[in-house]
Amino acid sequence: MVNAFWQRRKVFLTGHTGFKGSWLALWLDQLGADVMGYALPPHTTPNLFTMAEVAGGMTSVIGDLSALEQLKASLVRHRPEIVLHLAAQSLVRASYQDPIRTYETNVLGTARLLEAVRACDSVRAVVIITTDKVYENQEWVWAYRENDPLGGHDPYSNSKACAEFVTRAYRDSFFPPAKYAEHKVAIASARAGNVIGGGDWAADRLIVDIIRAFTSGETLRIRNPNATRPWQHVLEPLRGYLTLAEKLYEHGPQFSGAWNFGPHSSDAQSVQWIVEHLAARWAALSSAAPPRWQVDDGPHPHEANMLKLDWTKASRDLVWSPSLSLPEALDFTLDWYRDVQAGHNARQKCLTQLNQYQQKLESVS
Repeated sequence: MVNAFWQRRKVFLTGHTGFKGSWLALWLDQLGADVMGYALPPHTTPNLFTMAEVAGGMTSVIGDLSALEQLKASLVRHRPEIVLHLAAQSLVRASYQDPIRTYETNVLGTARLLEAVRACDSVRAVVIITTDKVYENQEWVWAYRENDPLGGHDPYSNSKACAEFVTRAYRDSFFPPAKYAEHKVAIASARAGNVIGGGDWAADRLIVDIIRAFTSGETLRIRNPNATRPWQHVLEPLRGYLTLAEKLYEHGPQFSGAWNFGPHSSDAQSVQWIVEHLAARWAALSSAAPPRWQVDDGPHPHEANMLKLDWTKASRDLVWSPSLSLPEALDFTLDWYRDVQAGHNARQKCLTQLNQYQQKLESVS
């Protein structure tokens, strides 16, 4: 990722009020980009968007993906060169509670965003963010590659697989690589692992539940201690999205298609491993009683037990690889929550960690 590339670059970012979107908006602001965000209001209190004053460094539009004309008008007014689509209903359990809204947001929302791109002749690169859960999960130990079959057991995972098909259909129908010289738009999709980091307060997120329980002194209840996920700090896939967008802009459709951004294989760990690691770190940093946790044996909707991503393609073609180990990612996350709870400014904490992360990149390059 070249910082100079983003100076004054016009970017349209959907989902900028969410956890990942807020971090990405802050990063783009630091890189000097001219960003317009389009999203619903933050859905939790507290939330990173408000606490870190994300709107201060961008043009923020509060809007719904279902409002196609407003979406088109916003895109045309800003005239972006790059579109990053992060807006989504992103929770598995919420998708069981309201599957129609999940499909409406994740599938038709993606279609409307791409339809709006058709109405804006300034766009040159589009990155559609989906998830690691788009694959037809075989519950095996091997990592999924970009050409593995798509599926999705639950409505959330399946809706994101559908978003991949929508992206492919729009690319093939309206922005075919063979006619790139005519339309000048390159489109890719990005699939990331389970992201963690400071500023996430969504329901049914493991790290958030851990922080809440450990802070309050309550007993943490976990659903599936043996579930293994590709955990990674939020800045890792965001760097992947930015790198991919840059390549699409500069080199066109040779970087189209799907891309995985995941952690090292050794950092795909179980829920129990995460809980025990953070409990030990919390106990070492606090004089309070050691954190307690137990398994919640109640009935729960189906969730995958084993999931890993193969990011060989990103390593080879984008020169992207994760720079933070899982313990480092967890330390970043724990450090953010503890400092902000102690009264540190949330925006400044994010910017400090962005700087630390970029220093880490320079040290390993």
